[in-house]
Amino acid sequence: MTVPHAPRIILFDWHATLVDTMEAMYQAMDEMLSMLDQLGLRDRLVPPEQSKTEDDLKLVNYVRRHKRLHPKIVASKKVSRTDLLEVLFGTDEEAKEIAHGAFSRCYRHHYGDVKPFEPNIRVVLSELRRVGIKIGILSNRAREFLEHELEVIEHGTWFALFDSVIAGDDTDRHKPAPDPVFKALERMRAAAALDVWYVGDSTTDTTAAKNAGVTSIFFNGARWDAHWLKKIFPGSEQHPYQPDYIVNNFAELLVLVKLALANDAAAMGHHFTRYTRRLDPLPRPDVILFDWHATLADTLDAMYHAVDDTLPQLARLGLADRLVDPEDSKNEDDRKLITYVRENYKLHPKIKAARKISRTDIFEVLFGRDEEAKHIAHDAFNDCYRRYYGHVEPFEEGVRGMLETLRTLGIRIGVLSNRDREFLEHELAAIDGSGWLHLFDTIVAGDDAARRKPAPDPILKAMDNLAAPCGEHAWYVGDSTTDTVSAKRAEITSVFYNGSQWSDAWLEKIFPGTRRYPHKPDAIVDNFEDFIYLVNISLGIRQQRQVNA
Repeated sequence: MTVPHAPRIILFDWHATLVDTMEAMYQAMDEMLSMLDQLGLRDRLVPPEQSKTEDDLKLVNYVRRHKRLHPKIVASKKVSRTDLLEVLFGTDEEAKEIAHGAFSRCYRHHYGDVKPFEPNIRVVLSELRRVGIKIGILSNRAREFLEHELEVIEHGTWFALFDSVIAGDDTDRHKPAPDPVFKALERMRAAAALDVWYVGDSTTDTTAAKNAGVTSIFFNGARWDAHWLKKIFPGSEQHPYQPDYIVNNFAELLVLVKLALANDAAAMGHHFTRYTRRLDPLPRPDVILFDWHATLADTLDAMYHAVDDTLPQLARLGLADRLVDPEDSKNEDDRKLITYVRENYKLHPKIKAARKISRTDIFEVLFGRDEEAKHIAHDAFNDCYRRYYGHVEPFEEGVRGMLETLRTLGIRIGVLSNRDREFLEHELAAIDGSGWLHLFDTIVAGDDAARRKPAPDPILKAMDNLAAPCGEHAWYVGDSTTDTVSAKRAEITSVFYNGSQWSDAWLEKIFPGTRRYPHKPDAIVDNFEDFIYLVNISLGIRQQRQVNA
């Protein structure tokens, strides 16, 4: 088969592509159809001679007579709400908008239950982000429903994966108009082209993709047979649009993506490894300092166990009344975290499931500028962490090799942590079975400085240990907003390590660049392959790499 253009962006339909909300959708459709007369829509149903197929004609005639869907359509659970409205009202855009509005009002009575359309979709989405592809959602569903469903699916762990989320009320026209595609690309600062893919389960999605001039991938999750696919995509003069490719599941989609990326890399004369961010040189590094947890090392299980033991003690520690007022939060997600902890004295399950936020960032959100409260919380955490610590692994394969490479380049390196020295030194000695203590020119633990990050004190201590001045030729690499703030306060270069694969939209949210929250990293890397590339170009070393523009 021919291979599609390598995707830099993949947009997904929501319902019946990424998620299953069939029960609620069909209940809302039947409720809306029962109101056809009062909505003034019964007389605006498509005339028989304008139906695309015999099945479409049967559907329109049945709805005209009974004001509900035929039981076999409900039983099959294969046709989307948008496709149903396209069949019923054809080119009558006003009638479709009235029907969409009535559907949203009815859907409010039924929505809430949502699950992945396939078991491993989140894994596939994460893999797409790992290879440098931006992803977004387009839905004709109203934002109040779409955001709620994103919040609850798999404990809310999908939300930060997407660079753009476009709901039905974000544009003047619904799909099959191209407006939602254009809106998503506008938010991503990208133009419509064949290296943008739109993946959806309906003829409406295919038409929207074709109207926008992007590649159409039909997701055949309903397992239509070849005969039916030919019927719904006849390629006729009246209905010319056909998908560019058809996939039956997300495993096939991932294979198609990798074929396209590999084909594109081969055509350009490169061996395909992965697509990466575009990175520009930073000031030449003489010293590079690293955060420990969730940057160089993975100790997440022990950390979350210890936080879970710490939070129930807030009242006993005198910290319950020192939690930040939710209204003073940096963003809506911080507000929700504080509110949940205030009410439950524990973390929300979706935070633990996502495994993306550090203990230090949690305490920063909860206690803000109250340094004494944070000090008490860190001490309580240490008492709890003592029960769990010990198991530690490299956060990425090849971290040790990366550190050794930096040493061969003549760069002095150090590790900083808010973790106390008893834990940090044990973990440094245990990691990889042989330990990394000898790889660092300086090690600064949480109890080595007067104040922990985001104060600059640990960085200043490390630079003092190295007898080196602070400045742009010293880099600090870390995975949290706390690390970025600490680097900026110490007046050194900040590199944000996006090992958690936060989306660009999420990064903009946590680094807003406002007067109150001004600190932004100087560079973002998604992995240590990117990081070594950044070091090399900053040192003036030429290195070929496949870059996603």
